[in-house]
Amino acid sequence: MKFFLQAVLSISFFLSYAQNFRSPVNWRYKIQYLPNNEAELIFTARIEGDWHLYSSDMPLGNGPIPTSFNFEESRDFKLVGKIKEGTAKEEFDPNFNMKVKYFSKFAEFRQRITLLTNKPFIAKGYLEFMVCNDETCLPPTAVDFQFDIVPPPTVKEESSVPAEKNPIDYSASVGDSSTVASKTSSTSAEENSIEKTEEEPTQEVDATKISENNEETSFTGLFIFSFLGGLAALLTPCVFPMIPLTVSYFTKQSKNRAQGISNAIIYGLSIMVLYVGVTYTITRIAGPAAMNAFSTNPYVNLVFFALLVIFAISFFGAFEITLPSSWINKADSASERGGVVGIFFMAFTLALVSFSCTGPIIGTLLFEAFSGGIKGPLIGMTGFSLALAIPFTLFAAFPGWLNSLPRSGGWLNSVKVVLGFVELALAFKFLSTADLVWQSGILLREYFVMIWIAIGLLLTIYLLGFYRLPHDSKTEKISVGRLLLAVLSLSFTIYLIPGLWGAPLKLISGLTPPMWYTEAPLGKATSDTHARSTEYIEGAHPESCPHGLNCFHDFELGLAYAKKVNKPILLDFTGWGCVNCRKMEEKVWSDPRVLQKLQNDFVLISLYVDERTPLPADKQYYSEILGQKIRNIGNYWAEFQAKHFGTNSQPYYVIVGHESLKPLIKPEAYNTNIEAYLQWMEEGIRNFRKKASK
Repeated sequence: MKFFLQAVLSISFFLSYAQNFRSPVNWRYKIQYLPNNEAELIFTARIEGDWHLYSSDMPLGNGPIPTSFNFEESRDFKLVGKIKEGTAKEEFDPNFNMKVKYFSKFAEFRQRITLLTNKPFIAKGYLEFMVCNDETCLPPTAVDFQFDIVPPPTVKEESSVPAEKNPIDYSASVGDSSTVASKTSSTSAEENSIEKTEEEPTQEVDATKISENNEETSFTGLFIFSFLGGLAALLTPCVFPMIPLTVSYFTKQSKNRAQGISNAIIYGLSIMVLYVGVTYTITRIAGPAAMNAFSTNPYVNLVFFALLVIFAISFFGAFEITLPSSWINKADSASERGGVVGIFFMAFTLALVSFSCTGPIIGTLLFEAFSGGIKGPLIGMTGFSLALAIPFTLFAAFPGWLNSLPRSGGWLNSVKVVLGFVELALAFKFLSTADLVWQSGILLREYFVMIWIAIGLLLTIYLLGFYRLPHDSKTEKISVGRLLLAVLSLSFTIYLIPGLWGAPLKLISGLTPPMWYTEAPLGKATSDTHARSTEYIEGAHPESCPHGLNCFHDFELGLAYAKKVNKPILLDFTGWGCVNCRKMEEKVWSDPRVLQKLQNDFVLISLYVDERTPLPADKQYYSEILGQKIRNIGNYWAEFQAKHFGTNSQPYYVIVGHESLKPLIKPEAYNTNIEAYLQWMEEGIRNFRKKASK
């Protein structure tokens, strides 16, 4: 009777579902290599909705079909024991009149094998499973699987390619420590990002989370920067004249003051929803790993350099960048409907009309925020849209305040021109990023600073009225505000001049090329004298390390040296195009106390995740962790960081010993608090010595 019931349920659903069948279970496969020529084949299932996937530990014939794994016979490996699975839920099922064991949302199965050969081989077979929900069951489904089993990439030390050949206990590391097979099934862009579900096994939280204080500090700075960008956009000739028009619209639409305030609040929220919503959609589709990679990609930086130069020329008055008028007309027509829908389209019209002024600012902010994964762009756009929404909301709610606003005039175009100079200066930051990633030596630090000095001087004499640009009004007198802005511009320009001879320029750290990227081999900054006076260490690269430090760019070489001198390792996950990395190096590492510890108490291993040096063809492989092929050294170190420490953001600092990648203290990220960084270093040293003395 039970078998008959199962058959009826399966057949009845199959007839209604067969025309548009899609399995609610997505399978992913990974390999984890173990000592003693063993490995674990890992099967993970993501289960949609309220569907249940049944355990592999179920009796046959009396209930639902258990999940089973069938391997083809091979001389290259043998199975060790039975399949192991996570903890399944167990409850009585009235449909089958028995207790059943099942998984919901997520399931993991592991099969250990012994490797019988040193050569690459394929382990394949098929798995069979059945899923049900509270109403019906799907017929049993069979899925083929295949694991391309190869040893982790190893190379000779004399090559520039990284390797992981030393006997390190990677099982103690944090994050997903598997090497990936070549086959995946129904893997989405979101799944390719580094994530953990509620039912996946978790590891030590201290080592996987970036310090909340550090993250808050970084995002607070991003929010303030974006908020100021929104205020700057408000003062452009595309946005400022829209304020009276908006007030007029709400005055006509509102029957009383209470309704006017209500409509104004809805309008402000609509502005924020538009900007933040579009940003969220873009970042969510791409995923945090893609955002981070996007921000350091040299080709993307070159394109963005060209765009910012074009935007700057537009701000100078050479031409106007506008969206198609048909878009604006349609949005404007929709705003006449009234109600919440009309208010929303009024906000949409503002976004379209102001694009020629806000577009360049938004683009710059977003690009700066991309390295913050999904959070960065959202926080940045929240700050920008909030600054834009608040004035419009307040003036719409209190129309009388309009009388206190300055009249539109030539000063608006002057604001636009000033923003053009800012855009032009920032454009060279993106050119510098591309140059650093390629290590082409075109835009060295001296050249970059010289260009910024020239832009600063041109801005200063513009503000002082020595020349006019198209659309500028004739002025016989210079306003006090414009004079003060000229003083500020000139002061900043004078501040930049010592940078031509090696001054650190901490106010703009992260924007300029690093201090070692100069015509002088190790720069000329006097603060680096102590670091550069030390002896040369074979395998280290003081010529390309901050402050002339003897850092390693290869983990294996750095590990071997750390064992030789019996010092802890400070892993520095960084990038040529990482702005916050440069800020840490120039604001924190330049402190004499920090610099002394980096030089004498640690072996520094700086791993650049955007290094473009290609791996040999036979060492390239597909990474399921990053969702891409590992083609170059930067890809390799990015996967190394994600695999062992569960994060893909930079800068990221980890103190480890010699026998394990388990952090000796919770890793640090971007945090310009020098005292906190010193305490972190000292605690790491103490923990290393305690462990060594045992």
